[in-house]
Amino acid sequence: MIRHYTSCVELLDRAAELYGGDIAFTDAEGEISYTELQHRAKALAAALIANAETGRTKPVMVYLPKSIRSIVTFMGSMYAASPYVPMDYNVPVARFAATAENLRPCAVVTDAAGKAKLEAAGLELTILVYDELTESGAEAQAVETTDLDPAYIMYTSGSTGTPKGVTISHRAVLDYTKWLVDTFDITRGSVLGMQSAFHFDNSVFDMYLSLYLGCRTVIIPEQLFMYPEMLFDYLNEQKISVIFWVPTVMISAANSGVLEKVKSEHLKLILFAGEVMPIRQLNMWRAAYPDCTFVNMYGPTEATDIVLYYIVDREYAAGETLPIGIPCANMKAIILNENNELCAPGEQGELCIGGSGIAMGYWNAPEITERAFIRNPLNNKYRDRIYRTGDLVYEAEDGNIIFLGRADSQIKLRGNRIELGDIEAAAAAMDNIKSCCAMFDHAKEEIYLFLETDASIVPRKFNMELKKLIPAYMAPQKIITMPAFPHTPSGKIDRQGLKKQFMED
Repeated sequence: MIRHYTSCVELLDRAAELYGGDIAFTDAEGEISYTELQHRAKALAAALIANAETGRTKPVMVYLPKSIRSIVTFMGSMYAASPYVPMDYNVPVARFAATAENLRPCAVVTDAAGKAKLEAAGLELTILVYDELTESGAEAQAVETTDLDPAYIMYTSGSTGTPKGVTISHRAVLDYTKWLVDTFDITRGSVLGMQSAFHFDNSVFDMYLSLYLGCRTVIIPEQLFMYPEMLFDYLNEQKISVIFWVPTVMISAANSGVLEKVKSEHLKLILFAGEVMPIRQLNMWRAAYPDCTFVNMYGPTEATDIVLYYIVDREYAAGETLPIGIPCANMKAIILNENNELCAPGEQGELCIGGSGIAMGYWNAPEITERAFIRNPLNNKYRDRIYRTGDLVYEAEDGNIIFLGRADSQIKLRGNRIELGDIEAAAAAMDNIKSCCAMFDHAKEEIYLFLETDASIVPRKFNMELKKLIPAYMAPQKIITMPAFPHTPSGKIDRQGLKKQFMED
């Protein structure tokens, strides 16, 4: 299946041609075939072109609940040559407004409730209702697009709290998807179980693999992740064979005991990314599914989902660090020291990434783009863009890259250099700890350790046990326990929420 695609919608065109009547996507409301997906997307594109000034510099904001309707709108936007911008349906209006101000979209596609909410806020935008856009029988022919045009823009606040629009090209998505197909045992007969929200880049994995292979993606209802046994019954009911979830969701499932109660009969490939996966819960999953392949994936939003991957090939002991692996075929990883020199194997430095999968930059933010996406200092022969991730890593003897933590999570306390990730790894190895999170209050010079646990923890005794695993100077000054952590819409621990609640006066 060798073919050079120049646009992501060409994947849908080909899938509709070859697998037209097959089911492409399933959600809580029903399912859609490739032919029907193509028809609705082209109808939506025709309506967009008629009602808005579409084009490569005119993005479409998609403000819909996670559903098939979102996918139709993504495809319709690209048929109209506009990049799509997935928005969290529960995002505060103020943040939506800040995003729209930066984005300057040609239109917002939403439902009736979303339109009422945006109009009540007085936002001056072209607001179009999805159901009205797909009523017409007209179908737009795809507007010519090059593979270097933007396919989507995904907003991320990073550590600054200010929304930044990461812009990803069609070529980046196409190369990433082909690498997935070439690397993993995912076929037309696979069934993918989507956990990710569309405004989180892990969703790129599920959506485009379906379009590339003609397989089916099941958009798992969000409420099922609150009820592990019902979730695993659903995996069986839908015959899901591939999942790509954030570690928080996998940790929750492992801690619930569902892995021993309900066997998912069809699972073959289990991938995870977005956070550090604790060894204890990983081992619980591997014990429950010894015949499955487990893959630790790494990638910032500033790349097309994934940059590095590690196929877990052995048992890891508590306290060991799981590698983030080696670069994907279309990507490269360089580790630079503070002088922008290449680090030797074993030497700690900042991970910088390059290749066809890195973003075009931040939308309408040239100065921020210039600081983050720099010229490769190791290459003076031609312009070679790399992205500075802000993550500290080193290359192990076997060539795998080991993640140490964020550069901004490496602190200095009373003359000692401390990795907050080391504290988290030690705490995660303790009994009765479901999850943990270490943070530093620079003003008070105190380390806070948040523990998700149902047990009664005595901080002094807990620190005594911690000191058996880490040096005494790393011991946290404050230990805060709670039965459940708050989470972001993408499923990660809401560190900013914890900071505001417990660390800010």
